[in-house]
Amino acid sequence: MELRELLDNTISVAKEAGAFIRRERQRFDITKVEHKGFNDLVSYVDKEAEKIVVKGLQNLIVDAGFITEEGTISKEGEEYVWIIDPLDGTTNFIHGVPLYSVSIGLMRNQEMILGVVYEVNNNECFYATKGGGAFCNDTPIAVSPSPKLQSSLVTTGFPYADFGKMQSYLTILEHLMRNSHGVRRFGSAAVDLCYVACGRVEGFFEYNLNSYDVSAGTLIVQEAGGEVSDFAGGDNYLFGREIIASNKKIHSELLKVIHDSWQ
Repeated sequence: MELRELLDNTISVAKEAGAFIRRERQRFDITKVEHKGFNDLVSYVDKEAEKIVVKGLQNLIVDAGFITEEGTISKEGEEYVWIIDPLDGTTNFIHGVPLYSVSIGLMRNQEMILGVVYEVNNNECFYATKGGGAFCNDTPIAVSPSPKLQSSLVTTGFPYADFGKMQSYLTILEHLMRNSHGVRRFGSAAVDLCYVACGRVEGFFEYNLNSYDVSAGTLIVQEAGGEVSDFAGGDNYLFGREIIASNKKIHSELLKVIHDSWQ
């Protein structure tokens, strides 16, 4: 199957899962929330949305592997691997905060080649293919031209379970609050990355993330002209549990702020 056809099918699957999530939010019962760990929440909506996504993708590529957040399927793939977060921003969803997304990435031979992030509430579908540019609802997108951290808006995710790096994290936040247009915490890493890609914010950083949180969004950022790295400036951001994404122009500045404070 051609990459464009794969993309079209993936977008359809993401929107199908998104429609289910939207319907369930109208009648959601917060008493049915489960805990996977401290402050690590999950609901039947996450699980059912993942089943929708897996079912829609399973027959697109024979022998493709799967990495999924909720464990609907766990399958190794030698060449192709789907990386899925069926509801990125579960805590937002549970509390009725209108920002959460479906994230689907496709990796070939350890390289991301396709990414789709569907933000359910604004009906915004961000997507990219390797070498094909980045888009939101069929409109090309590009990162912000802001040249300096001082004129930039930065997003992040706050620690919710692992507090071992708290002091370093607070030091970074203080620097950014004093030396940028501000810091935002939206609650969906996939959306954060897409907001970097379309120029709404200039930078994003977070630690203790999983591959399914960032796989699709990292490709979208790169195809929109941005840069992605780990906290050391390397390329271990998919599975290394730390990520910096930017409009490229402020990357070295943001990297230095984080590197200098990260213990």
